[in-house]
Amino acid sequence: MLTRRSFVATGAMAGLSACASVTRTAAPAPVPAAPPAPPPIPPLPAFYGAITDEPFPVPAIPEGVLPQEYWRQEVDNPYKGHAYGTIVVDPDEALLYFIESDETATRYGVSVGAAGFDWEGTARLQFCRKWPRWKVPASMIERQPELAPYSVANGGMDPGPGNPMGARALYLFQNGVDTLYRIHGDASYRELGKAVSSGCIRMLNQDVIHLHSRGVHGSDVIVLPAIKPKGLSALY
Repeated sequence: MLTRRSFVATGAMAGLSACASVTRTAAPAPVPAAPPAPPPIPPLPAFYGAITDEPFPVPAIPEGVLPQEYWRQEVDNPYKGHAYGTIVVDPDEALLYFIESDETATRYGVSVGAAGFDWEGTARLQFCRKWPRWKVPASMIERQPELAPYSVANGGMDPGPGNPMGARALYLFQNGVDTLYRIHGDASYRELGKAVSSGCIRMLNQDVIHLHSRGVHGSDVIVLPAIKPKGLSALY
């Protein structure tokens, strides 16, 4: 017999059952879609392999770590009207161009240190050095006294692994005066295309060796104005 009390109890149980049913069938929260994976980097050109005929070893660049836009490559010349051998440095884009003709240029990826953003203009490629010594200027030794053993007076740091100038260096002068602006080697493949804390214009050793072999003594080196802030803390 359905009494008032059993009717109320039955209704309450039915309500709880309905609530439980709704809870069990609630739709799960949507899971955000994973971003698409970047396309794989194709195999590097052979010229980024190890170089074994130099006074010091130049190791190969590992596969799959160097974006293709920073490979050494021939491109359409974006800076027409300059003589063969002119070098144009774009610090903001972290690219260096060696002018081949009005139609073509060889482009290199670089990394740009503090000094690379602090100077601009047209300089003269005064001379180049293979496996140069690193001669620390007095102003830097004032900030980092531990570098005093590598001062100009002490003859600088011996070339080779650990020397931040790398396998080659190009020295820029303006009106007969050293700008202290250098294009040099020893860049890490991780740095290419980036602003780093130190140095001027750093290249992979494979690339700076190639540039040095083609550099024209006395040619113009044009460093474009940089938009990025100047005055970063320079280490060398």
